[in-house]
Amino acid sequence: MATRSKRAQAEKPADKPPEKPRYHHGDLRQALVDAAVELITEEGFSALTLREVARRAGVTHAAPYRHFADKEALLEAVSQQGFRAMAHEMRERMARVSGPLEQLSAAGVAYVLFAVRHPPHFRVMFGPHFTRPPKPDAAEEGANAFTLLVNCIEAGQAAGLLRAGESRRLTLTAWSLVHGLASLFVDRQLEEAVQGVEAAEALAVVQTRLLMEGLMRPEPGGNSDSR
Repeated sequence: MATRSKRAQAEKPADKPPEKPRYHHGDLRQALVDAAVELITEEGFSALTLREVARRAGVTHAAPYRHFADKEALLEAVSQQGFRAMAHEMRERMARVSGPLEQLSAAGVAYVLFAVRHPPHFRVMFGPHFTRPPKPDAAEEGANAFTLLVNCIEAGQAAGLLRAGESRRLTLTAWSLVHGLASLFVDRQLEEAVQGVEAAEALAVVQTRLLMEGLMRPEPGGNSDSR
């Protein structure tokens, strides 16, 4: 009996190793994007390869090619995701206030806070990672955040609150400030960068208010040069 029992145990199939996660149709692409962001966060751009992304996602090294021709295509998907999220956060914060100046300030603060919360996306979105022009949908997503700023500027001009002139020029001024501040946070060049989101938000509010003062329409009799 003992011999038979041991023989039965020996013939019993060994436990199979745990299977890698299986992805339903449509999930693999997002899983690869998430794995890429995770990898960039932990190890930087130099570690990013489709093979390593596949390993982290728990799929074969050939699986990423079902959705991405190369690493640049994967980074483009990360960039598109970032632009969509940025525009969403800007609209969400703008909805809390009324008035063109308040909404312009809210848009600027949201822009900075997006970078603070999502530095890997921000670096991909504005970094030198692309050797070919982005696809139309990527360009459209990138324009959304800028378009929100343009709309705020034009609303302020229409209300007589902001300087007259070509709206794009004023928008570039606003964008330059918030993008520069966001970049300083992402590169940890400010003391507030290590003090948390609340410190970043407080500084962004102050800076956007100063920006508003510079963009506001001068009082009659003052310097009205809007060139």
